Amino acid sequence: MNTEYTHRNSNDRDLNEREKSVLRSIVQSYILTASPVGSRFLSKTSEEFTLSPATIRNVMADLEDLNFISHPHTSAGRVPTDKGYRCYVDTLMDVRELSEKDRHVVKDQLQALSQDQALKDASRILGALSHCLAIVELPQMLDINVKKAHLVPLSSNRLLIVMELDSNIVRTVTLETDIVYDSALLDHTTHFINSRISGKSIRFLRDHIVEMMMDGTSGQHSLLRLFIDSVDTLLSPHVSSDEKVHIAGARHLLEYPEFDSPNQLKGVIELVENEDVIIHLLDHHDDLQQQSVKIVIGNEMKEEKLHEYSLVMGSYTMKGAHGSIGLIGPKRMNYAKMVSLVQYMGQVLSQS
Repeated sequence: MNTEYTHRNSNDRDLNEREKSVLRSIVQSYILTASPVGSRFLSKTSEEFTLSPATIRNVMADLEDLNFISHPHTSAGRVPTDKGYRCYVDTLMDVRELSEKDRHVVKDQLQALSQDQALKDASRILGALSHCLAIVELPQMLDINVKKAHLVPLSSNRLLIVMELDSNIVRTVTLETDIVYDSALLDHTTHFINSRISGKSIRFLRDHIVEMMMDGTSGQHSLLRLFIDSVDTLLSPHVSSDEKVHIAGARHLLEYPEFDSPNQLKGVIELVENEDVIIHLLDHHDDLQQQSVKIVIGNEMKEEKLHEYSLVMGSYTMKGAHGSIGLIGPKRMNYAKMVSLVQYMGQVLSQS
């Protein structure tokens, strides 16, 4: 399984095996209970080691000095810090294949659906299985290549621009114009445009289309300007301009005790209502290799309102177009299961 994580601080020393065992047990216990974890609790409940409570306390003190765990308020227990969670997901977590039951839920419910409906249902299924906020970004076609463009006259003042993309995708836009043109000029301009754009990706053309067209002849300039003005539609990275993301499972976040305060509740509502924040978050971390999973924890999210959350993010491909899927939940989410769930959902969507 490919995973991409934020690299650790170069000043951190490696933990010894005893420290790793204690940290792993603290994180796993806190994920399950949401309660600070004490040395006596670990010595009684963990089968991983036979250390005395006093020895565990000494190890916990060292982990706290290294900022892997913290001591909340007057509690005798400890909770993982962002750094502790990062160490856990980087080196201590045991990711296993998604359970057969959950695999059947995902596959059976999505396989018979159209692509559009599968994407919409995927967010609902992800939310139900993860008890987190589930996000499915609609496919982006930035890496799809352009085959060629056609300029088709509809009348003396209307021009149809047709752009053929790979994966049998066609984009069209109809423009009103007062430009006077004949068939020879249209053919010449079409040939010039295609000599520049054929075989180039949408990503590349969106960044360079203007400079690529500026060396056209003066006779073509008006038609080229008309073409350039239409590229936002013709080279849109999204399959649909109306919808960019499906979100489901917000109510599940309210089940976690860490989000039961009015301020946290307000943060959850703002997160769900402001899709731009979520889209920006996905785009900011959209550097995934195929079939990889990325985990972003707490203050790694940059957005201050998301510092109490973590993001597990994956990707999928439909007809050459790439989309992102993600789960946003508390920092004590069950990372091992979330990674398996996101990766498997990406595989199923890619086969749809």
